[in-house]
Amino acid sequence: MKTDLTAISKEHMRINDTDWEEVYETFLPRIFHFFCYKVGNPQIAEDLTATTFEKAWSSRGSFRKDHGQVHAWLLGIARHVAGDHFRKPCREVPFDEALDVSIAASMDEDLQRRLDFQRVSRMLSHFPDRDRELIALKYGAELTNREISKITGLSESNVGTILYRVVSKLRKELEQEHG
Repeated sequence: MKTDLTAISKEHMRINDTDWEEVYETFLPRIFHFFCYKVGNPQIAEDLTATTFEKAWSSRGSFRKDHGQVHAWLLGIARHVAGDHFRKPCREVPFDEALDVSIAASMDEDLQRRLDFQRVSRMLSHFPDRDRELIALKYGAELTNREISKITGLSESNVGTILYRVVSKLRKELEQEHG
């Protein structure tokens, strides 16, 4: 009986020694931006971000600080959620995107930013999965090359080299598009 209580108590402590509210507030924007880069659609990115945090919350008991950092654990969950999303046979299109609703003139700057993001997302869709994944981790999740190398298994210098080449290629394509 005492060993059962000790095990329960240790499990309770392991769950409670992480401030999950702080984890949510700190990493929500990074996970959301990761998905924006992965899927190129803010509405779908919101849904996938919510799914990621739901899965993280329900499996928070399995998180162990001694095995890694919480952001790497969350990104692992996010990468699995993204994989599940891309395996779905049919993609959902938000209603307002299907209607191609124009935005009021007072929102020109926001519109331009969205158009630029859509342009870059469209270009990235032609890149290999690995390149898109690295861009999403670097600019969406705001990870360092060292953190990306730990997640992907690539060397830190390889991550930097690939990112440099991908960004250079994107810039070149953007310049060609602008004439």
